[in-house]
Amino acid sequence: MDNRPIGLLDSGVGGFSIVKKVINKLPNESTIFIGDSANMPYGNKSQEQIIELTRRSVKFLLSKNVKLIIFACNTATAAAMPTLQKEVDQQIIGVIQSGSLAAARTTMNKRVAVVATPVTINSHAYQKEIQFRDPEIEVSEIAAPELAPLIEAQKDFDTNLKAVENSLQPLKGEDFDTLVLGCTHYPIIRDEFAQALGEKIQIVDPADQVAQYTYNVMRRDGLFNDSNEVSHEYYTTGDPEKFSEMGRTFLGDENLTSKQVDTENL
Repeated sequence: MDNRPIGLLDSGVGGFSIVKKVINKLPNESTIFIGDSANMPYGNKSQEQIIELTRRSVKFLLSKNVKLIIFACNTATAAAMPTLQKEVDQQIIGVIQSGSLAAARTTMNKRVAVVATPVTINSHAYQKEIQFRDPEIEVSEIAAPELAPLIEAQKDFDTNLKAVENSLQPLKGEDFDTLVLGCTHYPIIRDEFAQALGEKIQIVDPADQVAQYTYNVMRRDGLFNDSNEVSHEYYTTGDPEKFSEMGRTFLGDENLTSKQVDTENL
């Protein structure tokens, strides 16, 4: 048994989509989540920049004595996870492997589309992982650099819907039956995606599979919390009130508060 918290990191508020699923799946576990909102979006940065920014968040979580770390960010998973796995002892769990597994299981016609940040798309990480599970699946990838910043800005439904429709234009006419939300920000506007896609397209949110995989790892390694004390802490490098507001909305916790942290000077 291990009573230390689970650590999660993201480039911003998108990680709340993973936090929510992890808390629901593992209600007896404590969590610490840091969103690097001061430096988002990650999706248009170089790999070297993403590795360094992610390394800072990992260092912060390690200072909080977490027992494992979830990269609740597709861009960080694609660009930084292989490097940082070699630098820390704690297990690191990424979202791309989990999302790919879910997509391969969901598609019926073996046609999957992935929408994500430019870094994630350019890495072809989803394509590789999905086709590793089933080489017959055709994968279409589109970059949507404007969506994550838009979600952070908390725009209205119609504004988000228009942006989603514009982003999905390259997929017009393609016969895919499954769309992977390849950025953890995107589930926050899942309703907009659903309206833009119609009822025939299945939407895959990797968060569900991430939570299940985390549960499986903790059961395998004997990492479950056996105390009655559970807490959830939220940190951001950006505006803590804005971060808290999004967290309260997405997690349904009106008492949620976050603290600002400067990871650059750890």
